[in-house]
Amino acid sequence: MSEHQPAPNFNRREFLQASLAGAGAILTEVPMPSSAADLLRPLEMTNTGPENIPRKPLGRTGEQVSILGFGGYHLGTVGSLDEAVRLVHGAMDAGINFFDNAWEYNDGRSEEWMGRALQGRRDKVFLMSKVCTHGRNKQIAMQQLEQSLKRLRTDHLDLWQVHEVIYENDPDLHFAKGGVIEALDQAKKDGKVRFVGFTGHKSPAIHLKMLAHDYPFDTVQMPLNCFDGTYRSFEQQVLPELQRRGIAALGMKSLGGDGQPFMHGVVGVEAALRYALSLPVATTITGIDSLSVLHQDLAIVRGFKPMSPGEMQALRQRCATFAADGHLELYKSTKKYDGGVGREQHGYPPAEKLPF
Repeated sequence: MSEHQPAPNFNRREFLQASLAGAGAILTEVPMPSSAADLLRPLEMTNTGPENIPRKPLGRTGEQVSILGFGGYHLGTVGSLDEAVRLVHGAMDAGINFFDNAWEYNDGRSEEWMGRALQGRRDKVFLMSKVCTHGRNKQIAMQQLEQSLKRLRTDHLDLWQVHEVIYENDPDLHFAKGGVIEALDQAKKDGKVRFVGFTGHKSPAIHLKMLAHDYPFDTVQMPLNCFDGTYRSFEQQVLPELQRRGIAALGMKSLGGDGQPFMHGVVGVEAALRYALSLPVATTITGIDSLSVLHQDLAIVRGFKPMSPGEMQALRQRCATFAADGHLELYKSTKKYDGGVGREQHGYPPAEKLPF
């Protein structure tokens, strides 16, 4: 399953609505050490009026992006092209300007539908997609880029990221001679890509191994939520390194990936999303598969005020016991939710053939 895909047979709208109704516990501030408070200080925001969606700087790129990003995976799961166009236009009209996608999402449908929706409006958005070589070579990467550009009906991407860096040998494969990193360089040289980065949901150590190559990535995408704060934590291990390097952090899985924390009343949607948005990230990418989910998210982010460090620490501590064994972040603790293309390239059976 892809980085933005929920668990099978799970109704996203139902768990979002249920969690809003039942899991919004009041947080009592917990004092934090000054060093931790400095680490968690949110980025400065612009466009901060009460009805506006604020924007944050995208690292050293000079770009300003909406604090909420529109996830591409779920767009390809809605009922029709017309519905997809309405969602994209509704998000844009509300002030969302960061749009996520990937070459492999829904066998290309996510890119195709987003491309149709952006016709005549391409210059109004910061458009990102991902290359899905999963260890294969530069040539395949460049072919995927051309396919993504065609589907998205554009001559360039604002951001192109290496998708799902989640296997221990991925950094070595990506940086090998003739690998995907050379494709990033070529795409920038050709003017088809403005900025580059990588994504992954498995292990902070793998992210740090990618960063240890000292390649000038512009962005890094990773799971950031109130459970990650205490379990195999990207927040604690990777975010400080990105801040040191001036690389923009992109958050994902703010709602836990499969919705279980909300169905079981561990935490509410508003608290979880506010936590993720309050971290020093440029944008938090979330799946939006209906106008009701879009309107719900907009109500949280309009006129957004970050949580205080004490509020974040209180939520982190309250979630720590639930987070401790990894059952709420199975994308870290198992391979069950790893994307099919990547599984195939690394010799694992297709997810649909697993006996569970």
